[in-house]
Amino acid sequence: MAAELDDLSTFVAIVRAGGFRDAARTSGGSASGLSEAVRRLEARLGVRLLHRTTRSIAPTEAGARLFERLSPALAEVRAALDVVNTFKDRPAGTLRLNVPANVARTVLPGIVPAFLKAYPDIRMEVTVEDGFVDILASDADAGIRYEERLEQDMIAVPIGPRTQRLITAAAPAYLAAHGRPEHPQDLLDHACMRGRFSGGATALWEFEKAGEIVRVDPAGPLLAQPGLACDLLVETAVAGLGIIHLFEDWLKPHIATGALETVLDDWCEPFSGPILYYSGRRYLPTPLRAFVDFIRANPFG
Repeated sequence: MAAELDDLSTFVAIVRAGGFRDAARTSGGSASGLSEAVRRLEARLGVRLLHRTTRSIAPTEAGARLFERLSPALAEVRAALDVVNTFKDRPAGTLRLNVPANVARTVLPGIVPAFLKAYPDIRMEVTVEDGFVDILASDADAGIRYEERLEQDMIAVPIGPRTQRLITAAAPAYLAAHGRPEHPQDLLDHACMRGRFSGGATALWEFEKAGEIVRVDPAGPLLAQPGLACDLLVETAVAGLGIIHLFEDWLKPHIATGALETVLDDWCEPFSGPILYYSGRRYLPTPLRAFVDFIRANPFG
């Protein structure tokens, strides 16, 4: 039974990761070992669960149905096993978080090291995604996002700085050559480093001043998915190729050295900081309970 449960867990991890290599990277196993586990499972069930090509995998109809039923079932198994943790002197287990790139870069570094030192028996897995995530449908225990509308049964806990800003900046050489924008609409005449969501849509730049909201869609020499290529966007702006619009904490080091200068400061108003959210319908795993208690005691990292 234990071996079969391991193979079922492996199958779910492969489908969720979208491939053997990514699943192996997450689990710490080997791609060949994961592939063999799926073959054993298919032989035991007598049905093909995955369509395999040299470049990708996709669940068959039977595999999709099995994945749909297994995901919540395995979560319940983990919750049942986690009950044992309540009898231990120190919380233990794995905490799975799903967070956007900016939180991974500028918020969690001020929280995670101290948390892991305080709870040495807890292991943390952080998945970085910029889209909103349905925690109930994912393998995460909790997510962190910015003021998205949550379902009524979601519990929200403030984490990190309570206000943040997106700021606009460019290299001094670029501004000397092309001038400084005085209004967000002026950006339409400038080269801008743009971000694109994972779904393919380009993120508009939004500005606000005295209640007036302006959204612009400027063009530029570089378009990249922010969560995966923000450093590339920043370095291209530092090299003097255009204007960037990004979280202030991400650009602060470059502002401090003079590599970038801010523009449109009076149009970059602060907004509410991130929140940790998790389902009120699920058993609260011991590692997540410890993390919630920790950030409530240390809300700003």
